[in-house]
Amino acid sequence: MTFTVRATILQTPEPGQLDVREEQLIHVDSDGTISAIEPANGAPADIEFGQSHALLPGVIDTHIHAPQWPQLGTGLDLPLDKWLFEYTFPMEARCADLDFATSVWAGMVPSLLATGTTTAVYYGSVHEPATAALAQACVDHGQRAFVGRVAMDHPEGTPEWYRDRSASDAIAASAASIDEIHRIGGGPGARVQPILTPRFIPACTDALLTGMGELAEATGVLVQTHCSENDWEHNYVIDRFGCSDTEALSRFGLIRDHTVLAHGVFLGVDDRRHLIDIGAGVAHCPLSNVYFGDAVFPARQSIEMGLRVGLGTDIAGGPEASVLRNCGQAVSSARMLQDGVNPQLERDVRGRADSRIDITTAFWMATVGGAELLGIPAGLLEPGRVFDAFAVNLERFAWDDIDDWDRTFEKLVRGAGSADIEHVWVDGVSVLSNRN
Repeated sequence: MTFTVRATILQTPEPGQLDVREEQLIHVDSDGTISAIEPANGAPADIEFGQSHALLPGVIDTHIHAPQWPQLGTGLDLPLDKWLFEYTFPMEARCADLDFATSVWAGMVPSLLATGTTTAVYYGSVHEPATAALAQACVDHGQRAFVGRVAMDHPEGTPEWYRDRSASDAIAASAASIDEIHRIGGGPGARVQPILTPRFIPACTDALLTGMGELAEATGVLVQTHCSENDWEHNYVIDRFGCSDTEALSRFGLIRDHTVLAHGVFLGVDDRRHLIDIGAGVAHCPLSNVYFGDAVFPARQSIEMGLRVGLGTDIAGGPEASVLRNCGQAVSSARMLQDGVNPQLERDVRGRADSRIDITTAFWMATVGGAELLGIPAGLLEPGRVFDAFAVNLERFAWDDIDDWDRTFEKLVRGAGSADIEHVWVDGVSVLSNRN
């Protein structure tokens, strides 16, 4: 079914650039693709939004640990390794109970859609049935998603009660999960896709990493893992392999076009250049990096180099499920990187010059950057791309004679929540409507 929407569009086609198109008529084809956008000139539409609303491209969360949804906001006083063993692995292990897992997905997926997250990249658990149920929940609620069964078998990096029994078991289960998610989603190219998910190097044996690289080559599905997340994880890989995370993952065939590397805080210049050459990129998780990153990811320098960079919440290492809130944190973290945080140092040596970003660059990461990282035709409202969008009521954000579009956009990205988001579409399908 084709339809038209009349609205003012706010979006960020380039880092640092806000594109405002007032009173546009958006034509959406029956397959959910935008066929044309033109000035409305008073023409009627099937769905109409006045100047009290704005239409934005749906945001893309490139890094979520779905089983951690119930622990959102807890244990963040601990270092990463302790947090994993004391909070996270026990929570994820509960997904062996399919009823429990299904109840988590039933609450999580619509909650994320309500914040404007039209695309999500999920880590599931080691359990095939729970991961399949997550894919089914995304299909049922209409969210675009990449869903990965987590593979982890290292006897020192994982607890005995929450790991794959062997590398061969993990590889076989991952292959089966790919097939099952394709069946649930509707096959390659469908809205819900599988993604290979070796958790990270400390949780995987060499045999598992080798097998996952071979499986990626054989199936062609995308890969996600963690990379150079913090001092502990970064140095662990150097001690184990004598090289950086990027180099090690490349040796195993896991750095591929559109590979999603979570965090990347300690990536070196050579690492970035290698990722750029291959076409891989980083899921920048600014809020969770506050707690577990030990440093600030240099988003501006990475984007200017040409690295693909999306934005991620890292639920539950990041205690805020809204990608929009993480846009605000990305700006804050970049400013702290430039200004420095140690008052014992002189100002000229305290920070890293030319690191700041603005809210439009942060929103670009959350839309266009994420789409480029994943290789999907989303992130912008323009002909040829899918109609993934959300409509925001501007009543709380736009003050007459005070706010222009730039100010209004910054305030809504920093402040809009589910109460302000009145309509969400994915692939041209209405997945949420709060309009009276």
